[in-house]
Amino acid sequence: MKKVALLCLIAVLGTTLLFAGGTQETSGDNSLNYIKEKGTFILGLDDSFPPMGFRGEDGEVTGFDIDLAKELCERMGLELVLQPIDWDAKILDLNSKDIDVIWNGLTITDERMEKIEFSKPYIANRQIVIVQDASGIDLLSDLADKSVGFQLGSSAEAAITSNAPVAASFAESFKYQDNIQALMDLEAGKIDAVVVDEILGRYYISKKPGIYAVATEYFSEEEYGIGIRKGELAFKAEIDRVFDEMVADGAAVTISEKWFAEDILLER
Repeated sequence: MKKVALLCLIAVLGTTLLFAGGTQETSGDNSLNYIKEKGTFILGLDDSFPPMGFRGEDGEVTGFDIDLAKELCERMGLELVLQPIDWDAKILDLNSKDIDVIWNGLTITDERMEKIEFSKPYIANRQIVIVQDASGIDLLSDLADKSVGFQLGSSAEAAITSNAPVAASFAESFKYQDNIQALMDLEAGKIDAVVVDEILGRYYISKKPGIYAVATEYFSEEEYGIGIRKGELAFKAEIDRVFDEMVADGAAVTISEKWFAEDILLER
């Protein structure tokens, strides 16, 4: 009888320790509970990045990523708060909890993955070269002895840096706080080319036909994702789950068709 009682006690203690161990392994990540308890989803963005996130004619922030975020937050029962940030300081703002996510045409890169988590990729993109329509620039080698502009802290800057021979051939590099100013300087003839995300670039130049051209050769191919603080895997998993749901039931596709007249979302 004592032997049976002892075995039962050991079994109970083993189960208790196993449960406690499991709790210890997962208790460090309360990221989803943190978001749910505060009730807000603070989205950091560059508010001059059409069509992903930008200010419309009424001055309000709008865009493709914004519409996706609104749908996601509604399903998560959260209030969406849009927070324009200095794009060059985006990871600092994220880690200091001034924002909860970076969601505005954010390219997934190895360097960034060392510092933050990413959702599943949802759109493909490239870093293209935009020039004046009659410039004759069509290849990366044509950028030799030319002045080239790009946004500070952007994927364009990273793409240029990773191609050292081409970058070294520039007559001068100009770093801008936003892409729109760079494109305006290109139109004014102050610089010879702008390296920029294809989605933003083609959207912008479609509004000004006959002024710009896109070079045949480009710098890099990439994918967009939602940036999340390092280690916040529970929050990341919920974002992915809800986004998958939005794709599966057609809500995300409808938003894509609104902004691009087609479904440009990656398969998930």
